[in-house]
Amino acid sequence: MAAAEPAAAAAAASSEAPVATTTAEPKAGDEDGGEVRVLQSLRGKICEAKNLLPYLGPNKMRDCFCTINLDQEEVYRTQVVEKSLSPFFSEEFYFEIPRTFQYLSFYVYDKNVLQRDLRIGKVAIKKEDLCNHSGRETWFSLQPVDSNSEVQGKVHLELKLNELITENGTVCQQLVVHIKACHGLPLINGQSCDPYATVSLVGPSRNDQKKTKVKKKTSNPQFNEIFYFEVTRSSSYTRKSQFQVEEEDIEKLEIRIDLWNNGNLVQDVFLGEIKVPVNVLRNDSSHQAWYLLQPRDNGNKSSKTDDLGSLRLNICYTEDYVLPSEYYGPLKTLLLKSPDVQPVSASAAYILGEICRDKNDAVLPLVRLLLHRNKLVPFVTAVAELDLKDTQDANTIFRGNSLATRCLDEMMKIVGGHYLKVTLKSILDEICESSKPCEIDPIKLKEGDNVENNKENLRYYVDKLFSTIVQSSMSCPTVMCDIFYSLRQMATQRFPNDPHVQYSAVSSFVFLRFFAVAVVSPHTFHLRPHHPDAQTIRTLTLISKTIQTLGSWGSLSKCKSSFKETFMCEFFKMFQEEGYIIAVKKFLDEISSTETKESSGTSEPVHLKEGEMYKRAQGRTRIGKKNFKKRWFCLTSRELTYHKQPGSKDAIYTIPVKNILAVEKLEESSFNKKNMFQVIHTEKPLYVQANNCVEANEWIDVLCRVSRCNQNKLSCFHPSAYLNGIWLCCQETSENTPGCKPCTAGVPADIQIDIDEDRETERIYSLFTLSLFKLQKMEEACGTIAVYQGPQKEPDDYSSFVIEDSVTTFKTIQQIKSITEKLDEPHEKYRKKRSSSAKYGSKENPIVGKTS
Repeated sequence: MAAAEPAAAAAAASSEAPVATTTAEPKAGDEDGGEVRVLQSLRGKICEAKNLLPYLGPNKMRDCFCTINLDQEEVYRTQVVEKSLSPFFSEEFYFEIPRTFQYLSFYVYDKNVLQRDLRIGKVAIKKEDLCNHSGRETWFSLQPVDSNSEVQGKVHLELKLNELITENGTVCQQLVVHIKACHGLPLINGQSCDPYATVSLVGPSRNDQKKTKVKKKTSNPQFNEIFYFEVTRSSSYTRKSQFQVEEEDIEKLEIRIDLWNNGNLVQDVFLGEIKVPVNVLRNDSSHQAWYLLQPRDNGNKSSKTDDLGSLRLNICYTEDYVLPSEYYGPLKTLLLKSPDVQPVSASAAYILGEICRDKNDAVLPLVRLLLHRNKLVPFVTAVAELDLKDTQDANTIFRGNSLATRCLDEMMKIVGGHYLKVTLKSILDEICESSKPCEIDPIKLKEGDNVENNKENLRYYVDKLFSTIVQSSMSCPTVMCDIFYSLRQMATQRFPNDPHVQYSAVSSFVFLRFFAVAVVSPHTFHLRPHHPDAQTIRTLTLISKTIQTLGSWGSLSKCKSSFKETFMCEFFKMFQEEGYIIAVKKFLDEISSTETKESSGTSEPVHLKEGEMYKRAQGRTRIGKKNFKKRWFCLTSRELTYHKQPGSKDAIYTIPVKNILAVEKLEESSFNKKNMFQVIHTEKPLYVQANNCVEANEWIDVLCRVSRCNQNKLSCFHPSAYLNGIWLCCQETSENTPGCKPCTAGVPADIQIDIDEDRETERIYSLFTLSLFKLQKMEEACGTIAVYQGPQKEPDDYSSFVIEDSVTTFKTIQQIKSITEKLDEPHEKYRKKRSSSAKYGSKENPIVGKTS
């Protein structure tokens, strides 16, 4: 993620104090291009749309949802917002991008129950332009959508110009067009297409067209067909006609390749086109290259695109070039010493948070690296102490968005996922599936609603959730308990006369920033597979408000609530009992102690992931069908199961996690289907097709992680299927033949938190590189402070920086600059090597042809 703006969601390490860079470094030219990993990720938020086109009839409202697409492949979908022309989505997203792409697109749809969903408009951004929008919310005008503009993929083409001698000895020219292959064509209705190509020679007075054969069920067709076109007539041909082309007219000729999906009984679907001028052969007798397919301008696009409405987005795309591990030693060492630097504001980790445009960009890499090396607790303790120095009122303790609070938020998301599932998932499932009415706002009550019944429903949910939370202390991760203990001790020392601050210091995190947030957005924390509907979201919001107030009220021992709404104040009176205060304090005492917690979740399996995919029938008998069927998959810490319907208690098939031997991708050629993977276990391999590349990548990742410690893991596998008595990959006939390719998934260094140290450190290097100007300003500020110790009367360039010790801070900045400069060398060498090896026109760097 280095070529674009940094992303907090795909980040890396944490920083530190002065350190000698004694780690042996390899020479910049030693790395092989294959060792550098290019890793992409996308994070952001789909905020809202406005001014969408209304229906023409009396009911002008629409039921809208939004999707994210890599080219034409949908990888994310929001909930449906009903009856609105300005739908408010407010949905955050984050995922790794496992493949190359040309456009990132956001489509706004109108949901249709009986017919196909209507695409209202789209926002399409070229990959190379994503950095221009990174890290800030932007309104984008929706563009029209038509089949002629929805393209993806590339074409491999070869052109030759031959001279032919006719029977009477005259010379003419012949153009040879060899259409070799296509790659990455879109799915049509979720399945691989049936593509064919038309090849045309087009000029001012001619349009000769020929056609390839149809290739069935593939997104990567191999055509290998050659077509011949007469370019110039023989010199003895004198009769003028509309087909005659003089030799000088070659400048006006072009080859056009149109890709189509064969519709059989319905209309063929346009997949894209390329146009190549024949004069590319002027200085060469042969031309061969890959071309990106382009949309076709059919003249129907509206000139008033603003009429479609607009979409507000926050997008952050990142791309990291991760070098071999040995390059990152000095930077890691500097970062990991941060907790020990005195003062901590002079450490590399703290300086990174100071100079980044958005602190969130720095937080995730710092947290992940420090967690991985068991350095997070002392670092957060040190930076939290800085916050406490500036806190004058105990009631506002840890309520801001400082480096300390943001680090704690990210830490809880990373290590607290398992804790949330154990504690909240079963209750949230009940709330989302039962759909009991809980609205207590008199203004929002529907006709026929009984507010007293709704209050009872809401109280039942709050009581059940509250009871589960305050009894969950034994499941709280140790690292969370350790930090809570430190915060509690520091708060007590800062406000020795306030007996309640020891509780509010902890409750401000665990209730306000952890449980309450997870309750109101369970999908974000992977506690629910789908977005809740509008009524359920309202119920969860009311529960979340009550839970966070209970935690705060109980910890402060105040017999009043902070609700602004009268109806919430009335409802909260039900909970103003001593028992709630006692329960909250007991819970906070337990999670902020230093006693070792027992391992959580051992008695009950933890839900890790679930969703709908297609599986190939196992075909255990000779007459067993081997078709693909839609099934609901569910993975827990103990087993992988699939069911006919979501929520079904009876599994059709179960694979114990301990029996999983490998999880690998499956070659598309096995079944002519994209996004397939295989779960290899002690019985027959389970072949599964995910809905898109991101989903397939996530399933492979979570299955690999949950089975990583299994015994008898395979070292080799078959990348293709065993069909008709033969392995398609190696042509071996025995089904028990050992695999022909090494397995890709190794055992990560950290079993609990799967962290790629090199990637996180690379992310921090990128952040330092992007913030060099501010780093320079901070360095200048250190020099100014060292020379002039008097009071600062006027705002200056460094007034926003926290510099407690200018000398130590200056030394750390010098080391940061020295290390990043040394890392610049191998990065620049790799970029040059990559640009020279990826020749323009190669498969990796196809030509962007001209459009109509």
